[in-house]
Amino acid sequence: MPLVRVFAPRMLTDDHIRKISEAIHGSLTSTFNVPPKDRFQVLTRHEGGEIVCAEEYLDIVHSGNVLFIQIHCNEGRTVEMKRALYADIVASVTRQVPILPADIVINLVEVKKENWSFGNGIAQYAA
Repeated sequence: MPLVRVFAPRMLTDDHIRKISEAIHGSLTSTFNVPPKDRFQVLTRHEGGEIVCAEEYLDIVHSGNVLFIQIHCNEGRTVEMKRALYADIVASVTRQVPILPADIVINLVEVKKENWSFGNGIAQYAA
């Protein structure tokens, strides 16, 4: 059950936000084996100055239109799967939305399965 948070620049339209949502979910289903109905996302747009990103980091130059994507998911995926996810998200988003590949910053947060509750105050994945 990934929980996806997207922090987007205000200049993106509702249609762009929808396309980003679909692209991320498609990448999760194709590279991380996430079931199609397993979709939990929060997407927000922010004014200039509300998203702060280094102009250059690790020889990557960022513009003023950075898109942060944070994905909370269960532990256990391989480094190869993570690399495939990052590449697929960037390719999918940049095909449909006016964001540069260098401006997509992805953070994966892995948690233990028992740290989720899908409702009713129950830890459904706890052993």
